[in-house]
Amino acid sequence: MHKTTLEQWALLEKVVEAGSFVKAAEVTHRSQSSVSYNLALLQERLGVTLLAPEGRRAVLTPAGELLLNQVKPLLKGFTWLETRAATLQNGMRTRLDLVVDSIFPRRRLFAILKQFQQAWPQTQVRLTEVLENSPEQQAAYADADVMVLTHRQDITGRGEWLMNIDFIAVAHRDHPLCAQTIPLDEDALRAWPLIRIADRDNPQQPGRDGWTFSTVDAAIDAVMYQVGYGWLPEERIEPLLEQGVLRRLPLTHGARRATPLHLIVKNTLAPLDDQVSTLLRLLSER
Repeated sequence: MHKTTLEQWALLEKVVEAGSFVKAAEVTHRSQSSVSYNLALLQERLGVTLLAPEGRRAVLTPAGELLLNQVKPLLKGFTWLETRAATLQNGMRTRLDLVVDSIFPRRRLFAILKQFQQAWPQTQVRLTEVLENSPEQQAAYADADVMVLTHRQDITGRGEWLMNIDFIAVAHRDHPLCAQTIPLDEDALRAWPLIRIADRDNPQQPGRDGWTFSTVDAAIDAVMYQVGYGWLPEERIEPLLEQGVLRRLPLTHGARRATPLHLIVKNTLAPLDDQVSTLLRLLSER
């Protein structure tokens, strides 16, 4: 039998994070005496001093820091295991977490989700759309089972190329750029603001005015309201192109750009269950 428990190590981690036994007790909804007893027992059974007082705070000793760093992956893995168990019912997955870059074609996405729902009506897909360059979205990746992102490798798994998203240079039909009858070069574009999607495009060039928006929809609206011109996802603006509201810009070069998307599966999902396999197949189908 093991001398220590994950619960005791988790309490040690909480004490270090909170800075005191009192605060750790509040966070874990325990009594202070329970926290103190468990940590005293942990140190007694190990024969090592893990914590030392520093003013009003409890801090790790060098040995405590070394051992806690070694056990943290176990704590994280056990937390993930309990969370995953909560999504299972009678051996069947009841939830699947999917993270998709916001440039992924929505018509294709919802067609896939509809097919998945028909195949697995008891499994709920929790979809998170992310703007990949935004640091606030990084937390969403850790909980995801499947991801569709621009980079091929994520900290939680490796991926393979799925598709390219085409971006085309457009402006509103009433924008002065659309009145030009000759191909447009950089000098012609420089007079007008460039609409960007959260630095997804090339870094801002010196002397080039630009507006940056945090969502694809906001960037499309900005071009629609003639704030400027920009490279927008072709699939997303196809209806506006067909209606003639937005027009392709006749650039001398660079009128079309491509951004790759990759399909990433969490490393810990091995072997894959039937629901994940179904979703991967639907995403990969052309």
